[in-house]
Amino acid sequence: MMELIVTGPEATQEWRRELPDGEVIRLGRAPRSGWAVPWALLISREHCELTLTGRQLNVTRLEAARNPVYFNEIDTKEFAIGAGQGFRIGQTMFQLVSVDFTDGQSGSHIEEHSFGPDQLRQFKFHNAEHRLEVLTKLPEAIGRSKSDAELASAAVKVLLKAMPHARAAACVQLVPGALLEEPPIMMRWDSRDDDIGRFSPSRRLLASSIERGEGVMHIWQDTDDSNPAFTVTGNLDWAFCMPLKGEACCGWALYVTGQFGAAGATSVSETDLKGDLRFTELVSDLISSIRQVKSLQQQQAGLAQFFSPAVVEAIRESNSDEVLAPKEADITVLFCDVRGFSRKSEEARDNLRELLDRVSHALGVMTAGILKYDGVIADFQGDAALGFWGWPNEPEEGPISACRAALFIQQQFQRATDDPASPLCGFNVGIGVAHGRAIAGKIGTQEQIKVGAFGPVVNQGARLESMTKHVRAPILIDEITAEHVRNMPSDDMRCRKLGRIRPYGMNDDIAVFELMPPYEQSQKLTDEQIVRFESAVDAVTDGRWQDALELLNELPVDDRTKDFLMIFIAMNHYEPPKDWDGVIQMMQK
Repeated sequence: MMELIVTGPEATQEWRRELPDGEVIRLGRAPRSGWAVPWALLISREHCELTLTGRQLNVTRLEAARNPVYFNEIDTKEFAIGAGQGFRIGQTMFQLVSVDFTDGQSGSHIEEHSFGPDQLRQFKFHNAEHRLEVLTKLPEAIGRSKSDAELASAAVKVLLKAMPHARAAACVQLVPGALLEEPPIMMRWDSRDDDIGRFSPSRRLLASSIERGEGVMHIWQDTDDSNPAFTVTGNLDWAFCMPLKGEACCGWALYVTGQFGAAGATSVSETDLKGDLRFTELVSDLISSIRQVKSLQQQQAGLAQFFSPAVVEAIRESNSDEVLAPKEADITVLFCDVRGFSRKSEEARDNLRELLDRVSHALGVMTAGILKYDGVIADFQGDAALGFWGWPNEPEEGPISACRAALFIQQQFQRATDDPASPLCGFNVGIGVAHGRAIAGKIGTQEQIKVGAFGPVVNQGARLESMTKHVRAPILIDEITAEHVRNMPSDDMRCRKLGRIRPYGMNDDIAVFELMPPYEQSQKLTDEQIVRFESAVDAVTDGRWQDALELLNELPVDDRTKDFLMIFIAMNHYEPPKDWDGVIQMMQK
């Protein structure tokens, strides 16, 4: 049997009637024939037609009706509702309930009521001052919670303290997609007395509430507790459930149950329970919000390990899926590798823990440099790190941010060489920086996804990093990056051309440059000496090797990068090969 319950804003404004199957009923403030809602001035004389078909009620607003009919708080002219659902006209609520809701075995009589947020706002609290006092203590209790179980316990205690007539309360979680098949996870429950015995929340009530995302109330009589789909424990004849909203509380719900006029308990009516359900909604919203904040804090803490604060902020302010989605962009990659790691590994074979701590410290310096200048950590490979710029936000300075990070990292390692106590002592670093087109974002398979970059520029950055040990320069950059550096003041950063080099195993050659700090920081090569070095490089490219040697010999003896060119000339017997094209071929990776 299906009934329609009509409730107005005042306590006396309520009636319920059985709906005949297949019969069209006119609903209005004063219909010629049909059901009247006399207190509702916003309802027209004849407002809508109701037709029950099986367990479904079809509602159609009449053309003469002045005011809208709200279904799911949307002005809807024609719709259908099932048991527990309802609609609204003005401040009057209409709800369809089933009064033959049974378990199929014991003939248990159960009514189900469903209440959306707008319906709940119509209900009034009882003893509001006491409940407000109880509610104000919840944030502190939640703040002290160190686990989900402790959080659930705090919520249950608040519910029982605020509702003297409730006999038991629980905070549970249902497995998504298996609401009726899997038993709920009872995170915490508590009862007001010891005679309640085994407490088992109604699985059907929990599933109905969580699936709808609304507060749902069951009222039953003579319930057989042998069926776990329904309940419960003997001597209980009402229960309601309120789901917690948000991804951080998926499948969570608050459950309260009790008995009408139970011995030793405060007498309670259905009107009281509606106020209780509204209070429970406040508790659930508070818990959901706090847990969502904690979840976001944890996520941001995790993101902060890979993204700079600027990138984390962009993700926070936008849809993370859109921000992190792979897209084609001009990016700058930075490859950074520890030099001397293999040798240190052999020396520390009996103390691997110390070696791991030292390598972790080295990777920490690399990470700090990349994040300091708003880069993204893409990967760690043993003692190497990969960072990139240009995604998800385009840097204002183009490749310059990557260059600043490279100089910062190199300077940190350089300072450690003079400090025997430093974990970086004995380590050097090689860095390659390249700029070009790539796809960046979430890359991977369904099983494993990480943020990364894909494209030739990534391989080029790796080649430049590998080349640093051969050309004896700590930081190498490509031509596009060098053009940006040359537009910077020399007291900020500098670069010098090393020539055109064909990396080992590659067919194409690339113009290679060394990135250098200002002279005031390094005391290595004045601007005039850099001009002289590049003149020597031009002489090597043109085949004027004797002129190149004379220019190189004028440079400081501690300039190890000039030795690379002098050794190359010597290995070719001081004469350009007959097929010399100005490109230096690397013979090792």
